[in-house]
Amino acid sequence: MLSIVVAVSENNVIGHANDLPWKLSGDLKRVKTLTMGHHLIMGRKTYESIGRPLPGRTTVIVTRQKRYAPEGCTVVHTFFDAIKVSWNDNEAFVFGGGEIFKEALPHCDKIYLTRVHTTIDGTVFFPELNMNEWEIMAEDRFPADEKNEFACTVFEMRRIQS
Repeated sequence: MLSIVVAVSENNVIGHANDLPWKLSGDLKRVKTLTMGHHLIMGRKTYESIGRPLPGRTTVIVTRQKRYAPEGCTVVHTFFDAIKVSWNDNEAFVFGGGEIFKEALPHCDKIYLTRVHTTIDGTVFFPELNMNEWEIMAEDRFPADEKNEFACTVFEMRRIQS
């Protein structure tokens, strides 16, 4: 199974200047639990914004740079190569950024989407979802608090099989 995990503002921003545009400690903990032990497929810029492989997960980086080889990561040069190296994982996660999400979206079975309840300036956007293709399986709301800058709603969505 191939899934997307993403936090998205009301205006579809997912990043700004190679960083997350918000602080959501609760969402980061949820994502860690969800992805632990699995493959994380991401673009080079997303990896560089994180700065290291995330513990307990296999980091798969998609880049056109032929000599790019950060320690502790698997580097591939196409999104489909990333799928191939993750084939034995019962759920691999597409982790960003915008171009990888755009390429992955038609091939994903599930989306774990955190809708961050704010409109914010950004430089990287999540592609528009056609909600006729997705069924909401679960929905949880979380308020803003001292560790979470904005209120958010977490959706688990499954592709509708036709």
